[in-house]
Amino acid sequence: MRHIYLAATGQNRGKTTVSLGVMDGFQRRGLSTGFIKPVGQRTVIEEGVPADEDAVLMKTVFKLEEPLGQMSPVHIPRGFTQAYIEGTVLEDLPAKIRSAHAQFAREREILLIEGTGHAGVGAVIGLSNAVVAAMLGSPAVIVSEGGVGRPIDEIVLNKALFERSGVRVAGAIVNKVDLAAKPDLARTLERGLARHDIPLLGVLPYRPILSNPTLAMVLEGVHGETIHPGPDLDQVIGGVAIGAMEPEHMLQRIGERSLVIVPGDRDDVIAAIVHAHRIKSPAAGDALGLVLTGGYRPRQAVIDAIRHADLFATIVPEDTYAVASEIHDLLVKTHVADREKIEEIKGLVWEHLFIDRVLEVATEFEVAA
Repeated sequence: MRHIYLAATGQNRGKTTVSLGVMDGFQRRGLSTGFIKPVGQRTVIEEGVPADEDAVLMKTVFKLEEPLGQMSPVHIPRGFTQAYIEGTVLEDLPAKIRSAHAQFAREREILLIEGTGHAGVGAVIGLSNAVVAAMLGSPAVIVSEGGVGRPIDEIVLNKALFERSGVRVAGAIVNKVDLAAKPDLARTLERGLARHDIPLLGVLPYRPILSNPTLAMVLEGVHGETIHPGPDLDQVIGGVAIGAMEPEHMLQRIGERSLVIVPGDRDDVIAAIVHAHRIKSPAAGDALGLVLTGGYRPRQAVIDAIRHADLFATIVPEDTYAVASEIHDLLVKTHVADREKIEEIKGLVWEHLFIDRVLEVATEFEVAA
């Protein structure tokens, strides 16, 4: 069985995006493909069992047959790390990973192994990405994001940690690159990485839809009370603005299709945003929706104006800072319900990633089942 370990240089670099595209590319090449996330940090309960949310995503999108327990053998819920350090975790975690991996070896032609964060993540429980990749005998491909110096520096740093554990870094992928502004950047990155013996396997251009959630995902993520759904919950937000200043100043900071987070008792700010949306004021951006924080309900006249303007709005009990943090998490995650986003990812990765180079890398390090 061929396999490859997909790691990243840090959080929110687009590893899940690349995983979706690589899985799709392997399947387009007619390969029976499996997926495993040996160590997961974002645990959900699905089919009555705990599993990492990326494993759930892959199983659903690609209709994979393996049980979630095999695709997500070790997950780290809240409090797990402290319990491990204190010696109260008695499970043989490496054995669970080896057992799950061995089952794939009998069933699939190629296996995509998705890591968690950078090469050192998981070291606190003895299961860093570098250690797990070495344990499974898999080459690593590192995902970073746009720029020149920073991605190369980060990739080289992670390469050193992988190699310290005996893992060969077989290539790198750079995500979220503004190719329209810098069309020669891919060539520069390829040359810069080649100096460190790291092949560039692809450069993925930045797309707003791949970074931003739909209004439906916002609603699901913040668990708010819907004041008004607006015309279309499948609209993708263009950005986020915080409504914590006087109305005339706030309106200057609302970008196109912005989701505005504002305390529910700021009737003046809310009314100004709604009015600007209704008249489509060119000087005030155009809000796509409102998240009203603090559990405060605006006056009925303001609520009626929101509905009359057909503007999305939801009320949440948390304060503005907490809600902004929740929505930031939504900005960088891909969910099962993001059908349009998932299809965009598949097409983008197929066009810009050298999938055959990735397959060559996996073939070069083929291991016997």
